[in-house]
Amino acid sequence: MTDTRRRVKVYTLNEDRQWDDRGTGHVTSGYVERLKGMSLLVRAESDGSLLLESKINPNTAYQKQQDTLIVWSEAENYDLALSFQEKAGCDEIWEKICQVQGKDPSVDITQDLVDESEEERFDDMSSPGLELPSCELSRLEEIAELVASSLPSPLRREKLALALENEGYIKKLLELFHVCEDLENIEGLHHLYEIIKGIFLLNRTALFEVMFSEECIMDVIGCLEYDPSLSQPRKHREFLTKTAKFKEVIPISDPELKQKIHQTYRVQYIQDMVLPTPSVFEENMLSTLHSFIFFNKVEIVGMLQEDEKFLTDLFAQLTDEATDEEKRQELVNFLKEFCAFSQTLQPQNRDAFFKTLSSMGILPALEVILKKKSTFYLQGMDDAQVRSAATDIFSYLVEYNPSMVREFVMQEAQQNDDVSKKLTEQKITNKDILLINLIIEHMICDTDPELGGAVQLMGLLRTLVDPENMLATANKTEKTEFLGFFYKHCMHVLTAPLLANTTEEKPSKDDFQTAQLLALVLELLTFCVEHHTYHIKNYIINKDILRRVLVLMASKHAFLALCALRFKRKIIGLKDEFYNRYIMKSFLFEPVVKAFLNNGSRYNLMNSAIIEMFEFIRVEDIKSLTAHVIENYWKALEDVDYVQTFKGLKLRFEQQRERQDNPKLDSMRSILRNHRYRRDARTLEDEEEMWFNTDDEDMEDGEAVVPPSDKTKNDEDIMEPISKFMERKKLKESEEKEVLLKTNLSGRQSPSFKLSLSSGTKTNLTSQSSTTNLPGSPGSPGSPGSPGSPGSVSKSTSQTAAITTKGGLVGLVDYPDDDEEDDEDEDKEETLPLSKKAKLES
Repeated sequence: MTDTRRRVKVYTLNEDRQWDDRGTGHVTSGYVERLKGMSLLVRAESDGSLLLESKINPNTAYQKQQDTLIVWSEAENYDLALSFQEKAGCDEIWEKICQVQGKDPSVDITQDLVDESEEERFDDMSSPGLELPSCELSRLEEIAELVASSLPSPLRREKLALALENEGYIKKLLELFHVCEDLENIEGLHHLYEIIKGIFLLNRTALFEVMFSEECIMDVIGCLEYDPSLSQPRKHREFLTKTAKFKEVIPISDPELKQKIHQTYRVQYIQDMVLPTPSVFEENMLSTLHSFIFFNKVEIVGMLQEDEKFLTDLFAQLTDEATDEEKRQELVNFLKEFCAFSQTLQPQNRDAFFKTLSSMGILPALEVILKKKSTFYLQGMDDAQVRSAATDIFSYLVEYNPSMVREFVMQEAQQNDDVSKKLTEQKITNKDILLINLIIEHMICDTDPELGGAVQLMGLLRTLVDPENMLATANKTEKTEFLGFFYKHCMHVLTAPLLANTTEEKPSKDDFQTAQLLALVLELLTFCVEHHTYHIKNYIINKDILRRVLVLMASKHAFLALCALRFKRKIIGLKDEFYNRYIMKSFLFEPVVKAFLNNGSRYNLMNSAIIEMFEFIRVEDIKSLTAHVIENYWKALEDVDYVQTFKGLKLRFEQQRERQDNPKLDSMRSILRNHRYRRDARTLEDEEEMWFNTDDEDMEDGEAVVPPSDKTKNDEDIMEPISKFMERKKLKESEEKEVLLKTNLSGRQSPSFKLSLSSGTKTNLTSQSSTTNLPGSPGSPGSPGSPGSPGSVSKSTSQTAAITTKGGLVGLVDYPDDDEEDDEDEDKEETLPLSKKAKLES
C-alpha cells in the first residue's frame, strides 16, 4: 500500500513570482555520498525518476507554512516548496530538517532570511526575545513605532513575529479596533492601520492563518479601511457583506470547502483592493501572501474536481430542459468562473481538470447553453452576458485542446447525419444545429458595435481550422477528416453574410458594423486559402466566391476594400493555374482595375497594394495572367508612367508573342541558351579586365573567339531566321512611326476603356480587344516606340545593334528580368572580341 504521508508535490517559483508544478512523488531523507550530507529526495510516483535532490544545508532558512508546506531557497531567486498530502508527513520531514540544523521542531522558520551586521547580531543575541508593549489604547502609537522600526531588520522581524504569535497579540489588537470604532477614536484607528499593514509585511504564514480566520478576517479588513492618507475611510466591509453575495448554485456539502472559498475570495480582495500598491522594496515582503492564495486555489479546484456528485449535479441541471432559465444563467456563470479558476493551475493539474470536465460532458452542456440564446432574449434576460460566458468557456476548451473539440463536432455531425436519414424516410426535417455552426452564428449575430465577441470567436474558429495543430495517425489524418466535415457542414454558414451582401455590383449594406463583420469573414477565408489546399479551391471556384468578394472593392470603407484585395492577392500568390483560369474566365481583374482608376492619383494604401499585385505578376512571370491583363486592360493602364510595372507587363507580353509567332526562333534561342553559362557579374568583369590587359602579341592566330556552338553551326543557317526577324522588326517600326505621326496631328484620344468603366457594364469593357487591334500589333498605340512607351525606341535601336553585330546570339535576350543587362553583356562579350580579332587579322 502506498505511503500517503510522504506523498508530495514539488513546486518552484518562476520569474513572474508564480509557482510551477514540477511533479508528484514521494519524499525521503537520507545521507547522499555525492552531496556529502543529509538530503531530501523526491522520486516521481509515475516512473520513479528523481524530481528533487536537495542537501539540507545548516544555514538554509526553511519555512513551514499552513501545516502541509515546507518552503526554502536553494540559491538566489530559486525558491522551492514541498506540498504534502498529509500533515503527518510534513511534520516528519520538518523534524528531520530541524534535527540536521539543530533547531526545535516547534519553530516555523529555521534560520534568519538575511544576514545581519555583527553589531545587530550582538545586540539581538543579548536580548533573547522581543517584549511587546501592553495592548492598550494609550500605547497604540508606541506599538505602531515598534512595528515600523522592526521591518528593516530581518532578525527583528522574526522576533516580532514570534512575539505576536506566542502572546495572541493580533486578537487583542482587533478587540481594541472595536473599542476605537465605538469611541470614534480616529487617531487610534490610524495607528491600527499602520500596525496591521506592518504585520502583513512580516510575511509570516502563521500570522496570516490567524488574521484570515473566520472570526478575524473582517476585523482585519476593517482596520485597513482607516488609511491616514485618506480624508474618509473606505467601505470594504460593506461591499463584502452587502454587495458581494455568495451564490451557491449547486449545494456544497463539504464545510471545509465552503470555508476555503470564502477565505480565498476575501484574501484576494485584500490583496487586490485593500492593501495599498506595494513599493519595489515591499513587493517581496508579500510573497507569502501570493503563495497563500495560490495554494488555496489549487486546493479548491482539487476538492471540487474530486466531488463527483457536485459535478454530476452541475451538468445535469445545465442540460435539463426543466431547469429555470435564471438558474441556468447562474450555472453558466459558475462554470465560467470555475474554468477561469483553473488557469492558475500548472499544466499537469490543468490537463486533469479539463479531462474531468470533458468526461462529465461539458461540450454537450455548452451546446445546450448556446441553443437557449433565443429563449433568454424572449424572456428579457441578459442575453449578452450568457453569450459572453459561453464564449469564454468555449475559448478555454479550444485553447486547452482543439483536437478534443474537433472530435466532438465530427461525432455530432455523424450522429446528425444518421438521424437525418431516418427522419427523411419519415419526411421530417432535422433542425438540430451543430455546435460549431452555433459558434459561427454567435459571431455573425454579435450585437456589440465593436464586435468584441465576434473577434474572439473568429480567433477560436481559426484555431480549429488551423492544420498546424491537427494530429496525424497511421490510419487517418485529422486534417483530412475535419476539413472535409467543415467545408460540407459549416462553410456555407460562415459565408452566408458575404453572399447575402454581394448580390449586386455594390454591397447591399455598407454600414460600419456590417463592414467589420465581413472583414472578419474575409480574414478567416484568406487564412483558409493560405493553409488549406483543394478544399478551399473547390469551394471558391464552385461557388464563385472571388467574384462576390471583389464586389466589396466598391465599399466606402477602405479597410473592407483592402481585405477583399488581400484575399485576391493571396490567391494569385499561390500561382495555381486552376485559380488563374477561373480569374481569366470570369474577368476578375475588372473590379481591381476599376478601383485603381477610381482611386485616381491619390498615393495611398489602395494604390500601393494594387500596383504590388501587378508587380508580383510581372516579377514571377505568370504568363497567363500577364497576357490576360494586357489584352483586356492595357488601354486603361498604359498612361500610368509613375511606375514601370504596367510597361514591364507589356514587355513581358510582347516577348511571349514573339516566341509564339516564331517557334523556330524560340527553339534556336533555347539551344543557344543551353550552351551559355550564366556567370557572376563580378567574375565577368574580372575576365573582361584581363582581356583588355592582355597584349595583342599574346594572342595566337588560331585562338577561338566565338562560342563553341558557333563552330558547329553553319553561319547561313543561323542568320536566315535572324534576317527574317529583322525585316519584320523594321516593318513594325515604320508602321509605328506612321501611327505616331497620325496621333500627333489629330491629337491623342483618351482610352475608351475608361469610358466603359464608368458605365459599369462588362460588355463594353471586354469587347475592347475585339474591336481594336491587339496590343503589340502594328496599329496599336501601346507597342514599343509609341508615345505611351518612353525610351522604347532607343531600346529597340540597341537591340538591333547587338543583333547586327552577332546574329547568332539573339536567343541570349530570353531571360525574364535581365533583358537590358543581357544586351549589354552581349555587346561586351561578342562585339569587342570581334573587333579585337579583326585587328589581329589585319
